[in-house]
Amino acid sequence: MTVFRAFSNQEILTYLTAQVPDGRVLTDDSTLRQYSFSDKQTGDDSGLALAYIEAHSTKDIQGALKAARKYHLPVIPQDQMTSTVIGADGLTDSLILSTAKMNHVLDISKADSVAVVEPGVINGDLDKLAREQGMFYAPDPGSKPISGIGGNVATNAGGMSTVKYGATKDNVLGVKVVLADGREIKLGGRTLKQAFGYDLTQLMIGSEGTLGIITEVTVKLLPIPLGTPVMGVAFFDNMTELAKAVTAIRISGVYPTMLEALDGNTVAALDRYEKTHYAKDSAAMLIFKLDNGGADSMKVVEDILTEQQASNVTITTKPEEQADLEQLRRDMLPAVFAGQNHIMEDMAVPLSQLAPLMDYIQDLAQRLNVDIYTAGHAGDGNVHPTLVWPKEATKTPEAVIIALQEMFKKTLELGGTISGEHAVGMLKNQWNNAELGEDVDMLQHQIKALFDPMNLLNPKRKIN
Repeated sequence: MTVFRAFSNQEILTYLTAQVPDGRVLTDDSTLRQYSFSDKQTGDDSGLALAYIEAHSTKDIQGALKAARKYHLPVIPQDQMTSTVIGADGLTDSLILSTAKMNHVLDISKADSVAVVEPGVINGDLDKLAREQGMFYAPDPGSKPISGIGGNVATNAGGMSTVKYGATKDNVLGVKVVLADGREIKLGGRTLKQAFGYDLTQLMIGSEGTLGIITEVTVKLLPIPLGTPVMGVAFFDNMTELAKAVTAIRISGVYPTMLEALDGNTVAALDRYEKTHYAKDSAAMLIFKLDNGGADSMKVVEDILTEQQASNVTITTKPEEQADLEQLRRDMLPAVFAGQNHIMEDMAVPLSQLAPLMDYIQDLAQRLNVDIYTAGHAGDGNVHPTLVWPKEATKTPEAVIIALQEMFKKTLELGGTISGEHAVGMLKNQWNNAELGEDVDMLQHQIKALFDPMNLLNPKRKIN
């Protein structure tokens, strides 16, 4: 069928470039391929963008959206490209709108306990600057050294400190957002309480760029806790026993900062990657941390670990040893991924259902003969099973697909969610009805249509 186009690509690009006063519009093939495709892409989801827009200002974002409206082009918001769910990869003839260069810390106020940042500021960089003033930024995703605050907000990133300090949504007070029609709106602010109007700030958090483009974020900062942080490891016969210990610690009143779980497969992978020897100790490893509380709190944890029959418990107050343990947990993914095809998942269940889910994953791996490496933020019920298969395979094995579907169904049956902290993207957008139900699924589409009636912003992501 012949399609009679109203405008040529050159006409579109000329207009687009004129609308971006401060940034850059890049159209060379190398750049487009670099930012259009990631290793998360599948063949059905691939698409080469028409242009990559490196925004340096709000005016650049508004100009790009003006061009998108004029020519009906999809806009893919992009920050530091750390999405694991195909949440920021290109679509055919789309505009990739990057805020990575909007990376200025605009204000750090110890008196107000807030920081105001542009979306491209790296999570870890903000934390370092805050610590220079005796404060810290609590959210600690595994991607803390490389992920941007804007992307964290767009996906409601969680991480290792969520057990005590909450996810991104619990640490954001306000945002500025450019809507699809070009208006920049301010939501929330610097106050720690705010009850006026509908809470549109929280609506934007986790919206994955489908409702607007984040241009500024106001986050909470906390004072660095007094006392000496304590960190340690303990080993268990299996992940189910570890999960029971985690529940006991979680409800004991000691308020741990970190309760990270790694199964035997994952510990063995880390041994190979790090040249360590943890796997000889047992089948499951718990990494725990208390950032304050002192000897009394630590005694409670030690007693619980003894009651729960933990073995080879090691505790340290040395900063360098604690840094090594935190790095060990951060290296979990490259250790598991090394030399294998992989899919890492992101389910979360009520705390009481963590042990049953661990049991189910182990049984499922044996029943379907699938290699599954299970780790996660056990303190908040968030589990990351990684399914792997040989690198030389040209397609995902059927057993892996079935295992994923069965894990998702079991998680929902246990009252959980199939996206705890990694967002939905393209990988899971067909599960909205299954998790949310028909009425809420419809309401989600109505909200999307209100904010983005032309369906320009990150189409096919979050909701299908």
